[in-house]
Amino acid sequence: MENRKKSRELSEDLRTKIVEKSQQSQGYKSTSRDLHVPLSTVRNIIKKFTTHGTVVNLPGRGRKKKKIDKRLQRRRVRMVDKQPQSNFKHIQAVLQTQGATVSAQTIRRHLNEMKRYGRRARRTPLLTQKHKKARLEFAKMFLRKPKSFWANVLWTDETKVEPFGKAHHYTVYRKPNEAHEEKYTVPTVKHGGGSKMFWGCFADSGTGCLDCVHGIMKSEDYQKILGCNVGPSVRKLGLHQRSWVFQQDNDLKHTSKSTQKWLKTKRWRVLKWPAMSPDLNPIEHLRRDLKIAVLRSRPSNLRDLEQFAKEEWSENPVERWNKLFDGFRKGLISVIFSKGCPTKY
Repeated sequence: MENRKKSRELSEDLRTKIVEKSQQSQGYKSTSRDLHVPLSTVRNIIKKFTTHGTVVNLPGRGRKKKKIDKRLQRRRVRMVDKQPQSNFKHIQAVLQTQGATVSAQTIRRHLNEMKRYGRRARRTPLLTQKHKKARLEFAKMFLRKPKSFWANVLWTDETKVEPFGKAHHYTVYRKPNEAHEEKYTVPTVKHGGGSKMFWGCFADSGTGCLDCVHGIMKSEDYQKILGCNVGPSVRKLGLHQRSWVFQQDNDLKHTSKSTQKWLKTKRWRVLKWPAMSPDLNPIEHLRRDLKIAVLRSRPSNLRDLEQFAKEEWSENPVERWNKLFDGFRKGLISVIFSKGCPTKY
């Protein structure tokens, strides 16, 4: 018995034969067996002929003409590119004024076809024109600096770490009705469970000291921390004593008059850092790594948190530092390309 090649729809001749066999009082099963057609198909064709008197395909009930032609589609894409925060109601209203009434689902589908997808907007620092200009000048000035210059920079910053923080999103894979099993949950406590503020530094050759800040840090506290930790870190990391560069951001306690005067007495070379530029500071990535590691370790108290943070800070692999410095140069190039605007780095 030859197997009939499957196709999406039967020919009109075959459908006519099915109807003729039905008119000759032949049953569904025998017709299906003789013509090698599924029983459900035989039944549907005969039912259709009984209702409409034909085996020809009937006109479809769906829409044959697109509501949005290519011209309107291009206009909608230009509108979204110009105003990325436009919502579907606004787009519907604009299209309605142009004689096209479409649903939000249709708008979403057409935008997706043009590779425009709805995504949550990233949070970035609020940059003024002055900030953008300073960032652009910094990137152009230091882009051509050799790697040996950046290898001699001591990067510093402060960060707050919480034992039960909400900064990181966890994804777990589980079965239904297992949501509240302990291994699929993230523990939390009232009021966050406290926090610890740390000052840390690192260079191309590794991480330096990580010191815990007690209470609210003021300019005098900041100066004391620098005095206790910068010198040992410079010696530990093997930075050139006479040519190493100190980096800090533009926090108020960093730029206060007393801190600036204190830095001059130390005669350190201070890197002039552009304001509102955390995306350029490679230490930001180490801060994030530290917070994630603390959340995963789930310390039971602040003392354990401090001990674990210092151990984790000292055990960062060399490959991580090399990758951060490679990304730093790419960040400078991105700042130039974006004319001072925020970058993904």
